[in-house]
Amino acid sequence: MNMVNSQIERLEIGMMESYEQTITDADIKAFAGLSGDNNPVHMSEAYAETSRFKKRIAHGLLSAGFFSALFGTKLPGYGCVYVSQSLNFKRPVYIGDTVKATIEIFKIDKEKSRVFFKTTCKVKGKTVIDGEAEIYVPEAVE
Repeated sequence: MNMVNSQIERLEIGMMESYEQTITDADIKAFAGLSGDNNPVHMSEAYAETSRFKKRIAHGLLSAGFFSALFGTKLPGYGCVYVSQSLNFKRPVYIGDTVKATIEIFKIDKEKSRVFFKTTCKVKGKTVIDGEAEIYVPEAVE
């Protein structure tokens, strides 16, 4: 039985979506509370000043989480599920930085209902995170 996934049929290679958010102290504290990651490089100004970054940095996965927002609400959209995500952390993100997360379809496997994306986060035009994601796209839900 060869069923057609109507939700995946509307997708095309090259489709993109983006999301921007400015990182705040409150974001970092909330993420630390949710994740349990209280590393002082994120939480302590005094400690961070002694680090290679010279000031507090945001958790890498805070910025990477913006990919999930895009997948679940924009492209492919509601009901999709992460299968995998690779992440390469290139530069730090600081409080006050505006992160622009972008996802772009580079491969579609209609038979397995999978879509593959290039994922990138940039601050001031410079890549801070890149990687790839695989997303499962279910049949449209009524």
